[in-house]
Amino acid sequence: MNENTLKTTSKTNWAKLETMTDEEIDTSDIPPLGEKFFANARLQMPRGKVAVTVSVEKDVNDWYQAQGEESGALMSAALKIYAEAHREMHR
Repeated sequence: MNENTLKTTSKTNWAKLETMTDEEIDTSDIPPLGEKFFANARLQMPRGKVAVTVSVEKDVNDWYQAQGEESGALMSAALKIYAEAHREMHR
């Protein structure tokens, strides 16, 4: 991810997407989950959260704040994805 990625506005028509039923969503480009996936799947229950204070660049904070009320949850999700990806790399 680079600075330009954070400044790019989504071209997704969110209003239309929110009105679509599951049947109307084209999932043909998503491969089916096979036995290998389910053999390696594991249940992950949410863990407790802790409050932290962290300094981020203004443009990054502005982008998250522009996403609405769930900006904190989005930041948390992004950090979790990053941490999990790096945890897997170091196993």
